[in-house]
Amino acid sequence: MSIVTEPTKPVATLPLDDAHVGNIDDYRANSLWRLTFRRLFRQRSALIGLILLAILLISAVFAPLIAPYDPEKPLIGIEAVGKREGPCIHILGCPSDRPQHIMGIDGNFRDVFSRIIYGTRVSLYVGLLTVGFAVITGTLLGAIAGFFGGWADNVIMRVLDVVLAFPFLLLAIAIVSVLGPGLTNAMLAIAIISVPAYARVTRASVLSVREMAFIEASRALGASNWHILFGRILPNSLPPLIVVATLGIATAILDTAALSFIGLGAQPPTPEWGSMLAIERNQVFSAPHLVFFPGLAIMTTVLAFNLLGDGLRDALDPRLVQGGAPK
Repeated sequence: MSIVTEPTKPVATLPLDDAHVGNIDDYRANSLWRLTFRRLFRQRSALIGLILLAILLISAVFAPLIAPYDPEKPLIGIEAVGKREGPCIHILGCPSDRPQHIMGIDGNFRDVFSRIIYGTRVSLYVGLLTVGFAVITGTLLGAIAGFFGGWADNVIMRVLDVVLAFPFLLLAIAIVSVLGPGLTNAMLAIAIISVPAYARVTRASVLSVREMAFIEASRALGASNWHILFGRILPNSLPPLIVVATLGIATAILDTAALSFIGLGAQPPTPEWGSMLAIERNQVFSAPHLVFFPGLAIMTTVLAFNLLGDGLRDALDPRLVQGGAPK
């Protein structure tokens, strides 16, 4: 008995042009970010970091509504203040005839709580703007060095190696000393010395991605080098850069507080946590609350960004998950 089979028909195929490759890339990118967010919200450390950052962000945005006093003006003439006072909270037993200052009054007769709240604005502004400038500059330099190689790679990376040869904070102090004390100059100094880290991360990612098959497909379809670099390679090089940038915000805030502590950052009466520590550092035993609350604010902010950065690292690393769920 013979079996008659019908001849197979050729399967119709569509030409794969650059637009189709782009659609595939966009679909994969969207799927990656959706999966990343699902993984991120399963990380307890990341959730704690996000909650802390939400509190800090709300404090910064609504500082005029939350802070009961002007952070830069002394209370002399506004209320009966004759000496530095400790925290006064009515519901905790403080006499009702005394004005309420939940974090006390500093040596210049200013409300500490109001200065802490407004200091959140300064710290988040410093961290986001400084890291934003460093990430943009470092990404461009690292992408060009990694993609084109040759003399461009050698020149860019050797210059950045010279910057890395100096101690981080010492170089920042030198730059601010030349430019002059001030918050803007401190931010610029920290941004400059942060560029090499982001450039190195971007370069390493570009070197890895540019050898993948879909890059060769784009070249075969006639895509230009700049289109391949900014449309194909960089979007696929962002995950490690995002993690490093998130952790870098915490470092930038900490370094700015250090520069302000030695008098090279924010200048009085700007409510910046590092300068608040510097002004009251001699009162650590007689009035410990004046150094405790600014230090706690710095620690909380740095911890929030570090927890978020660790959570992003775990969410973006496929080796740390099994079946789409964290280990």
